[in-house]
Amino acid sequence: MYLTEAKKEDGQITKKWTEDTNGVLVFTGLFSAIVAAFIMESYKKLSPDSGDQTVKLLTQLVNSSAGVPIVVQNNPPPFKAPASIVRVNVMWFLSLILSLSCALLATLMQQWARRYLEYAQHRGAPRRRARIRAYMFEGVEKFHLSQAVEAIPLLLHTSVFLFFAGLIDFLLPINEVVAFSALGCVVVFALIYAIFTLLPSLHINCPYRTPLSGITYISLQLSALNLFSIAIGIEGIFH
Repeated sequence: MYLTEAKKEDGQITKKWTEDTNGVLVFTGLFSAIVAAFIMESYKKLSPDSGDQTVKLLTQLVNSSAGVPIVVQNNPPPFKAPASIVRVNVMWFLSLILSLSCALLATLMQQWARRYLEYAQHRGAPRRRARIRAYMFEGVEKFHLSQAVEAIPLLLHTSVFLFFAGLIDFLLPINEVVAFSALGCVVVFALIYAIFTLLPSLHINCPYRTPLSGITYISLQLSALNLFSIAIGIEGIFH
């Protein structure tokens, strides 16, 4: 009876882990390709533009042939990338690294799920199988494997918001209308995301939640407990 129920439960758990990580792998593959394409464009601006240097040399040659004196700089100032370009590349590279890390973690999670299922359904005498399964399941609970799977989307969401921030910073020097239009869309999405994060703390049965919902709920509970303790302490002082 125990082994039958355990097999059913293990199948459901590992299926959930696999489905969650499969979704992460699909999204990270598409998202990483998009971020990499933007990085290829922004990375060029971290170094001097060879085209600008060629134009300067051609200008000097034309001026020389026209008899215009050439001003030679013995120590030309070193190239320094604009601060906005540096910020954009930092955010986009971090976004790409986090996205690829999520893909790596997702593949590891799938391997761990298969390994757990392999050991939990080890063939042998029923008593021995039950002991092995109980031991492996205790390890899953002890090391919070389910929580680790749920933490991967949090890193992925962080990667997406870093990309959004870098995109706005990238567009601002180019065209403010486009930049502020994109910013408006990002702000609306961020507000919806914040609402989805907070709703489960106010309504336990709310189906909308994000990876931050659990942390938010615990933080609000601790804050309420601290405020209650402070109120009790103040009341004790006056009485």
